[in-house]
Amino acid sequence: MQHSSPWLSILVPVFNSAPHLEACLDSVLNQQTDGWELIAMDDCSTDDSLALLQRYADRHPQRIRIGTHSRNRGPGATRNTLIDQAQGDYLWFLDADDCLMPGAMAALHRIVTQQVPDLVLCDYLSWKEGPLPVPRRIGGRSQVHTFRGGPVRTLSSDRARLLQGMLQAGETHVWSKIARRSLWQTQGLQFPEGCYFEDMATSPRLALIARSFYYEPSAWIAYRQHPSSILATMSAQKVQDWSRALRTFRTELDASPWAHTPAVRLALAQAAARNVQGILSFLRQRRTDGSLPASDIRALAQRAEQDFEAISPLAPAAWLKACLCRGWWGRYRRFRRWLAFLAQG
Repeated sequence: MQHSSPWLSILVPVFNSAPHLEACLDSVLNQQTDGWELIAMDDCSTDDSLALLQRYADRHPQRIRIGTHSRNRGPGATRNTLIDQAQGDYLWFLDADDCLMPGAMAALHRIVTQQVPDLVLCDYLSWKEGPLPVPRRIGGRSQVHTFRGGPVRTLSSDRARLLQGMLQAGETHVWSKIARRSLWQTQGLQFPEGCYFEDMATSPRLALIARSFYYEPSAWIAYRQHPSSILATMSAQKVQDWSRALRTFRTELDASPWAHTPAVRLALAQAAARNVQGILSFLRQRRTDGSLPASDIRALAQRAEQDFEAISPLAPAAWLKACLCRGWWGRYRRFRRWLAFLAQG
């Protein structure tokens, strides 16, 4: 692949990320591969993030470009701005508090050069504060798989398998999905703005339009867990956005050739059930500690129930039956707890 433009754009949305940003940027600069660009977009940070970005851009003007928003617009809008500015053949989002693992970019380059897929999926390592984790063999507890079932390390055009495998894994974050820029720009795909969990709403839609994919079961990302992350600071607004994130995908799936594929329908029901079970944990905790009024808890529960019915191709009773038929006892019990919570009002 000989191009005058970069083969890869690393896209980093930044907002008040100063404590972790240097490690993130260094993890990209230390990759032993050429022909890429890094674009960082600051969304009106109030800490030292922009100053730090400027220092890195001054030291690496051939590698790093930075941009700023004139007002804070949120992660979805920031990602959309980055897409508009990218020049690479492939786009890889990297959150400012995460890191690329050593050798990740070289491995990706081999795949896109030899296989030329529309979409590449990779695994990641769950990382708490401290040194970068060491990848373990497949199945190790520190490695999180973003795709379930085959094919593995094989170019595939089986869109139903892509949708099924992604939804079953439930790892819909965009930073484990590297896609051709043309998929984003020619299809007009964008992130929803003004809400949380914007990648959960977008990654499954990306799978709908990818003509080919390649799953590499290696950990290319170190996902940092810290007390200020979105999942660690859940709120009523975040729960509402989480609950409805897959609504647009369901609408677009219904208009696709895979709308009636049994495996895809089951996987989407599984994803919808996973959402409400996560919401149940939040609502039960808020009911116990009294941090949310009972009326708000009821309203969020009712909204989540409506979203499940809008997203899942299987009604609650059909989902429970599917769990029993497949011996998914844990999923069956967790969903029964959700239904019991709803019945309590």
